[in-house]
Amino acid sequence: QVHVVESGGGLVQPGGSLRLSCVGSGFRFRDYHVGWYRQAPGQQREVVARPTRSSTTNYADSVRGRFTISRDNAKNTLYLQMNNLQPDDTAVYYCNAKSILTAEGYWGQGTQVTVSS
Repeated sequence: QVHVVESGGGLVQPGGSLRLSCVGSGFRFRDYHVGWYRQAPGQQREVVARPTRSSTTNYADSVRGRFTISRDNAKNTLYLQMNNLQPDDTAVYYCNAKSILTAEGYWGQGTQVTVSS
């Protein structure tokens, strides 16, 4: 059974940091491009950071220089280090795993990040 589970969200003050984790199971994690997305209240889901076919990472302009993704295939885990968080970063953060071989893709249930003083 496939599972994609995000964790690490919470309430943080402006300027603070959080690290999100995304753990995949039930599929061959290393054969999937895995990225982070977010959805703020009343807004569409948007890309935060996702890998490209050339093995680089595309970051949203609003997070570039503050957020960094990293990956540990041995642990089937993708991380999102978020520094200097701002109120506009408040959203539910989702992990998406997309097969590099087929059309399969999986979403997690999301983790809430709230940036407020």
